[in-house]
Amino acid sequence: MTTSDHPGPIALQRYWDDRAQRFAGVGDGLAAVCSYGMPSFYNGYIQLTQRAALRHWLRPPPGTTVLEIGCGVGRWSRQLAVAGARVTGVDLSSHMIAEAGRRAAATGVSALCEFIEGDAAQLDLGRRFDRILCVTVLQHIVHPDRMQAALDSMRRHLAPGGRLVLLEAAPSAPDHRCDSGTFIARPESCYRTAFASAGLRCLTTSGVDPLPLKSRLLPRYRALPPSVATTALFGITLVSLPFDVMLAPLMPTRSWHKVFVLTAA
Repeated sequence: MTTSDHPGPIALQRYWDDRAQRFAGVGDGLAAVCSYGMPSFYNGYIQLTQRAALRHWLRPPPGTTVLEIGCGVGRWSRQLAVAGARVTGVDLSSHMIAEAGRRAAATGVSALCEFIEGDAAQLDLGRRFDRILCVTVLQHIVHPDRMQAALDSMRRHLAPGGRLVLLEAAPSAPDHRCDSGTFIARPESCYRTAFASAGLRCLTTSGVDPLPLKSRLLPRYRALPPSVATTALFGITLVSLPFDVMLAPLMPTRSWHKVFVLTAA
């Protein structure tokens, strides 16, 4: 893929708006924000592994100010607000923002949440936050300059002593089997270089999904007969879930996705 092939912010906004219009209002909205249009059992698996990996950061002290970049339907924003945080959620898609607001109202946390349409690579809210949460957003910003700009913006919005928590596809060795026009699995080393360029220091790294079965199936998933694809995915999900939840903290180098906790350098 050349630089000219990378979708710009307008094309990405249309892509995320389409996802939101099709799936954000369905059930928990996971098909819009996890794996696009995939079976509910698989997106439920993604949600469970991500929640397990982020559990420490989803229980902030009451009054903590949190910025969620790429908030989608507000699944993490609402949980943070229930814990007493004051949350600002930003998303490129106006449809995602509308759904996040609707779900926050239904949960009774509207007073602690605000949702703003915005581009992570061009964000300027004029204030800083105790914590910033960004879950599977940078992996969808495939242009390297825009990805770096997003990290630079997060650094500017981080309060002194604050923490930036990123969960991204970041294999320990290059693995581009699942890359597409809207997704790129940058190797961990690429992220570490980008962190340093943004003036960020990585404090800890932990795993999310160390069993590599899904990354081997997903590139072939659409080409398989639907019944075969669904059955294979269900089997892989069934095997992976307990392994990933229990062993991910102990096996960060084997994980496809990783959680990086950063602070200002």
